Amino acid sequence: MKWRQLVVLAVVQWLAMALWFSASAVNGALQAEWTLSPSAVSWLTISVQLGFVVGALASAILNLSDRIKPTVLLALCAILGAVVNLVIPLAITTEIGRTAGGFALVIALRMLTGIMLAGVYPTGMKLMATWFASGRGLAIGVLVGALTLGSASPQLINAWAIGTANWRWVMGIASALSALSAVLAILLARVGPHLLSAPCFDWQYFAKVWQDPAIRRANFGYLGHMFELYAMWTWAPKLLVKSFELAQWSARDAALAGFATIAIGGLGCVLAGAWADRVGRTWTTIASLVVSGSCALIAGHLVDFPFWLTIVCLIWGFSVVADSAQFSTAISELCDPRYVGTALTIQTCAGFLLTTLTIYAVPTIQAQLGWPTALSLLALGPVFGIWHMARLRSLPAASKMAGGRK
Repeated sequence: MKWRQLVVLAVVQWLAMALWFSASAVNGALQAEWTLSPSAVSWLTISVQLGFVVGALASAILNLSDRIKPTVLLALCAILGAVVNLVIPLAITTEIGRTAGGFALVIALRMLTGIMLAGVYPTGMKLMATWFASGRGLAIGVLVGALTLGSASPQLINAWAIGTANWRWVMGIASALSALSAVLAILLARVGPHLLSAPCFDWQYFAKVWQDPAIRRANFGYLGHMFELYAMWTWAPKLLVKSFELAQWSARDAALAGFATIAIGGLGCVLAGAWADRVGRTWTTIASLVVSGSCALIAGHLVDFPFWLTIVCLIWGFSVVADSAQFSTAISELCDPRYVGTALTIQTCAGFLLTTLTIYAVPTIQAQLGWPTALSLLALGPVFGIWHMARLRSLPAASKMAGGRK
């Protein structure tokens, strides 16, 4: 039964997360139609990140997952997210999108979408925990893999919609997928036998999270990871489009390459989840960061070589998110069990706030200095993360992770 529920939750996450990059996947079309600057295009993704932070923090403080049945909360947020996202293709005309007020409305709607997604992903994780009292490493890897696949889905939809030359189809289909996820959540998702009341968010624990050496190192490793992840997911598909255009290759093939670059990370999450339980969390995260950081240094130099760029982007996509679940798992193992919810909320909010800086920085630097410099910037995150995960491994508290495998 628990494995069937894991599949249901993974499918629900996959479908709902299509909302996340539904505008980013078509940012080229939106930039042309609404005459947007590169910095304005960045806000199509940044707004979702900020909304997710607001939603995650509000949900934790209000303890919504205890006040509302988790399956109902998940379905409600998925359907509301679908509706909010759908307003953009249905109501924002070309004329409205070109005005400052109209674009501000789009950003507000994207932020609301992010707030709703904060009720989907964390709630899905809580539902998974009610079924898996043990063996959560692989289960978390599966759910993060589903999130990754869902984040990639708009690129796949866009590959089909290019034939219609209509970005509205992409956002509309993403909303339909999220609405379907809400239906599946209500009909098929169930609360498992290990449901526990979540402790209330504790502001006093905020300082303790950063004072404890082991937890601080794990959080810094996560921040290094997030410094790279969402900027890569946002802009690597754009780089592929540019590279394919220069080589006069198919625009549909470029969109498919963008989809594959993000989607392959789902496989990375599952494999890393199983691997980390065997060899340890620090080794798994360090290996992922080494590979992804190396790809960040290389990718920008390959814009004139679309075949090799695609190969590097696939390796980058596999490694850049493979370690994601391990940072959260490490925090849950290192901190006081009474404050796991607070510690994970703090980690998540800090990480997603950081992503807004690099999502904004990449196109700004690219416009001035080119792709090699802009993407090499992202390698700073893995370097920072590797240092702190290596230091974490040397601490006595590291033996709490992965059954002593560190």
